[in-house]
Amino acid sequence: MLSKLYIRNFAIIREIEVDFVSNLNIITGETGAGKSILMDALSLILGERTNAASIGEEKCVIEGSFKTANKRIPELLEESGFDVNDDLIIRREILPGGKSRAFVNDSPANLTQLKSIGALLVDQHQQFDGQGMTSESFQRSVLDSLADNNALLSQLKEVYGKLTVTRKRYEELKEKQQTAEKERDYHNFLFEELEQLGLKENELEDLDTELKTLTNAAEIIETLSVVANAMQAGEQPLVNELKTVYGKLQHIEKFLPEVEALRARLKAAIIELVDIAEDIERLSHTVSHQPDRVHQITERVDAGYRLLKKHSVTSTNELLHIQNELEQKLQALASDHSLLQQLEQEISELSKQCEVIATEISKKRKAIIPTFVSGVNELLTRVGMPNARLKVDLSKDTLQEHGSDAISFLFNANVGEENDQTRFDVLGKVASGGELSRLMLSIKSLVAGKLQLPTLVFDEIDSGISGEAARQVAMVMEEMAVNHQIIAITHQPQIAAKASAHFYVSKQKINNVISASIRLLKNEERIQIIASMLSGEKPSAAAIENAKEMIGR
Repeated sequence: MLSKLYIRNFAIIREIEVDFVSNLNIITGETGAGKSILMDALSLILGERTNAASIGEEKCVIEGSFKTANKRIPELLEESGFDVNDDLIIRREILPGGKSRAFVNDSPANLTQLKSIGALLVDQHQQFDGQGMTSESFQRSVLDSLADNNALLSQLKEVYGKLTVTRKRYEELKEKQQTAEKERDYHNFLFEELEQLGLKENELEDLDTELKTLTNAAEIIETLSVVANAMQAGEQPLVNELKTVYGKLQHIEKFLPEVEALRARLKAAIIELVDIAEDIERLSHTVSHQPDRVHQITERVDAGYRLLKKHSVTSTNELLHIQNELEQKLQALASDHSLLQQLEQEISELSKQCEVIATEISKKRKAIIPTFVSGVNELLTRVGMPNARLKVDLSKDTLQEHGSDAISFLFNANVGEENDQTRFDVLGKVASGGELSRLMLSIKSLVAGKLQLPTLVFDEIDSGISGEAARQVAMVMEEMAVNHQIIAITHQPQIAAKASAHFYVSKQKINNVISASIRLLKNEERIQIIASMLSGEKPSAAAIENAKEMIGR
């Protein structure tokens, strides 16, 4: 409940502080005295945006102190990083020019946070706010509250969320696969082309070297033969000549000691040359004319070079890398296809779960409609609309997180006889502002407990009614105030008479400045105010007696 409201420098309010009671708080006063300004100020600490025209040249401060019973509020405060105390204090400071700051239990807060918290604290309803009642979301929440569908709706929201995520993943993967499918045949062709060639690491480079050897075999063989002959055969073999030189040096070794080292070096050279000659001879036996092999290699190298050019690379290993990438793409496409089938199965299973839950929700909605309609129509009769009737149309709709029902409240203000076939239509088309207000009061009186709204605010929703209808509206409010705090601005004496606390708003002009004030009326003051509401500024004795009777004195 709202226990205290403090306002400074807002519109025509200089400074006021109001202590509300937990039951029925009634606010009355002259037209233009500032009654609705109180509600505008309350809206600001509940997250509404600032109206610059209401801010003067001094900083505006609005602070509300709340006693909270809703268990969701401490959870929300903790989730948002605010302190949790016995009293919840929300403050809004607005500087000239419109810049504002907000605080929750002295911690900075943004408007989104204020709205989230405020929605659990206060339900505000003004005369023309009944338009919100025409929204399907409001109408759905009314039925679900009465049908106790919260647990099922939470369950459906969770499963439907999984379904939405899975569907999105499926669509993204399907789109990816469709794009890949367009290139699949081409990629498969490129892969098979490389796979059929069956290249090995560095193969083209090695084959190119072999091909050069084979195509120059005659020259190689001839050269090796000439060299081998020069070293070991022929008329004057190089090795034999060196052996002769080696022998001649032996004769002078005893005369010149340095020759011994030269002979040793020469001997090593002879041994090396002999090995070289033998290697040359062996090498000459490895080279031969192989026309078939040349043809075979030429074809393979040509095929390899065509692929090198085709893929704009220069080495066998780069081709092998491309082959590996193509294989991975084809495998991924096959894997995606398998995953798509898996996701299709998950979507089917989640859809079935959603349908089961949504069917149960629809069943409970349908079951509560007769009781709801009967209760509302009975209250409409009480509040001065005996010929008005409400109907609820429930039809099948596309599955969403709130179920698979399309819900519409239909209304007729002048049904007449029970068997009258007068056409019902949607609320927004056929109900006036005053009718919507009383209909909203009737609906809220039925669902207030279910919606767990501790404080309900009604700003002149009784406009256009009087007499018995006003008395019935007052009785409905009084009944609601047993379990809920109600703050109501009214011009009806019948409603004011039911107040647990009656506040009076007035304005005065001091030094050419108009300012509003509010005070809690004592019993005698209440009698005078209600009497003046009955008969004018100077109430008659009869009006005073009537006021006493209405108050119950």
